[in-house]
Amino acid sequence: MNEILPAEPAELAETAEPAELAPLPAELAPPPAPGAEQYPALDFANSAIALPGGQFTDFLGTPEATNRWLTERDLAPADAGLQEMCTAQLRTLREQIRSLLAARLDGCPPPASALAALNEALTRAPAASLLHWDPARGGMYRAASHPTTQIVEHALATLAADAAALLTGPDAERLTACGSPPCNRYLLRHGRRHWCSTRCGDRARAARAYARRAQRTPEPR
Repeated sequence: MNEILPAEPAELAETAEPAELAPLPAELAPPPAPGAEQYPALDFANSAIALPGGQFTDFLGTPEATNRWLTERDLAPADAGLQEMCTAQLRTLREQIRSLLAARLDGCPPPASALAALNEALTRAPAASLLHWDPARGGMYRAASHPTTQIVEHALATLAADAAALLTGPDAERLTACGSPPCNRYLLRHGRRHWCSTRCGDRARAARAYARRAQRTPEPR
């Protein structure tokens, strides 16, 4: 059987402009990166995924997709009816959080605009649980108040708070970027693992194997 060689590393690292990428069905996207289930903000930062072959998927690409993503994480009701303006606000915060994660990994000062955006999002919704009364629930109880008009504000504040907790907590030392281009996801490292999925790990190993074979192959005279 003839051996099928993987693409060269340079080709693996090559990504097209977003407008030229081919959308990837959400069901074909890789599983959540390590740490994404523990930190919703990490999952949020990874919600636009670049993959080989010029493919991508953006779970916040449309208001409907964004509503579904938030609902699956208990951040919005299924019938929230988000508009594009709300979706754009979430995408903007996502990019600011990614900037903060990148700065943390690079060991450089974070962009002032990213810090300001995160802090502004933190103040979008009340942090204190308010006192309510409902006979169906046995009388008085405490819960955060998030009226329909504040659904997006609540989501922004929750994700911003989670990002701040990740960046300032002990798990920040485990934060890393997937080492298998063109994947753009972040993860929490376990041991020496530096990729976000088995698929990315296989691709990284294949790229290294290709590079080793290329070094052993003599150039034609």
